[in-house]
Amino acid sequence: MTNLQAHVSYLASDKLEGRRTGTAGEQLAAAYIAEQMKAAGLSPKGAEGYLQTFTVREGRDPGDKARLSVNSQQLTPGEDFLPLPFSAAKAAKGEVLPGVNEVDNIWLINVKDWEDGGNPHALSQDNYIKKAKEAKESGASGVVFYNGPEEPRTVRKWLDEKTTETLPIPAVWACEKTSKMLSADDANGFQVDMQVDFKPVKRTGTNVVGYVDNGAATTVVIGAHYDHLGHGEDHNSLAPNDKAIHNGADDNASGTAAMLELGRLLKASRLKNNNYLLIAFSGEELGLFGSKYFSESNLIPIKDVNYMVNMDMVGRLNNEKGLQIGGIGTSPAWGEILKKSLPSSLKVQYDSSGTGPSDHTSFYRKDIPVLFLFTGTHADYHKPSDDADKINYNGQLTVLKLVYDVVEQANGKGRLAFTKTREMQMGGSTRFSVTLGIMPDYTYSKGGLRVDGVSDGKPAQKAGLQAGDVIVQLGETTVSDIETYMTALSKFKKGDKTTVKVKRGNAGKVFDVTF
Repeated sequence: MTNLQAHVSYLASDKLEGRRTGTAGEQLAAAYIAEQMKAAGLSPKGAEGYLQTFTVREGRDPGDKARLSVNSQQLTPGEDFLPLPFSAAKAAKGEVLPGVNEVDNIWLINVKDWEDGGNPHALSQDNYIKKAKEAKESGASGVVFYNGPEEPRTVRKWLDEKTTETLPIPAVWACEKTSKMLSADDANGFQVDMQVDFKPVKRTGTNVVGYVDNGAATTVVIGAHYDHLGHGEDHNSLAPNDKAIHNGADDNASGTAAMLELGRLLKASRLKNNNYLLIAFSGEELGLFGSKYFSESNLIPIKDVNYMVNMDMVGRLNNEKGLQIGGIGTSPAWGEILKKSLPSSLKVQYDSSGTGPSDHTSFYRKDIPVLFLFTGTHADYHKPSDDADKINYNGQLTVLKLVYDVVEQANGKGRLAFTKTREMQMGGSTRFSVTLGIMPDYTYSKGGLRVDGVSDGKPAQKAGLQAGDVIVQLGETTVSDIETYMTALSKFKKGDKTTVKVKRGNAGKVFDVTF
């Protein structure tokens, strides 16, 4: 247990600044994990020693010369405004009257006023290109679009796409703060000074891969992601002060620490019927980038992988929730193996699906049996308060021993058969611009969506929803699982009002919600 504490304490220390993918903190974590693998006797199995790098993002950001000022107030590129990808890298300035579009001047275009903009909940670049072209043809020297319905992350994604055309005038998209300024009822006019500038960016992540070569025909993969949120730069924090360091002790220094100790135990074990590949993934918080890349990289032939065990957030075991095990439907062998491996005193919740919001999904997609171990979400999830002093190390050791026992029970069973399961969709191509502010229980499968946590200051909390509530209807849409919940959520925009119907114990309740 001392080793587990040492691993978590280092990985979740402020020195690593939240282990955000592509940062110096991530590299410090990767170096530490590689050192621990080497000390345990694991062979390097990355593309370069223990390391395997992959591209997370390649696109453009606002350049050093990018600027926008309104009435001499300097706005921050990336926070208060974003250049549109079809914009010219040029400057423009002028004195602009609200609602008046003049030749040889900057045009302020209120997106809410568009009558032919298509679906106002899901505008595309094409809508903006069309309006910018019309403005240019009518003599505009630059364009500022405000009150757009998109989230800033959507416009950032546009900057990562290949540009189909570049217009001859600068064009920017205003974020919420800037849109409010330009929408002011008492505004007499605006002195606007703008310049669009771009810089290329490439963001990479690093997986850390160690190997126990037993000369076997099949390989067992034991995985855990080690990346976290940094200072919340990717806008995935659930805290009001999202710029603080998010140390991610449970998410997922806990799983990484358990993976490292399993590597040490398996190296020294007599369980020789499989090889063992221990891998710490990065890019999980951004969308399973590291595990997806590994599953397609052929560092080891994917056809030789027997099964995969994923540990994500295994540091908060308690008697109330117990341990949640997903993926049991991905092989008919899991039932017997788990029955022989589980301690009788451990409370367990099962889920059959091979998919979900963590790295085992990337292996399930390759027709590989998976198990997903998870001790549940909590009030510190994706917040700076997820620190090492809150980890239940005895519980973490229980999970570690369970995985070892699973590997031991499976040792004599040869290649495990694979079976497909129901899909746990994470929204897929569904687009939504609002959030209810809940943490779903991804393992709940009794109809509806169980709320595992409620974020401070979000619509759910303001309406009165509580952890343990089961959402059965959102607006006019019946909610039966995470997918139908996402579909229902996609129908709303900021400012909309609706109702949420929940089951709380044996009672039904209806809450009024404003997004």
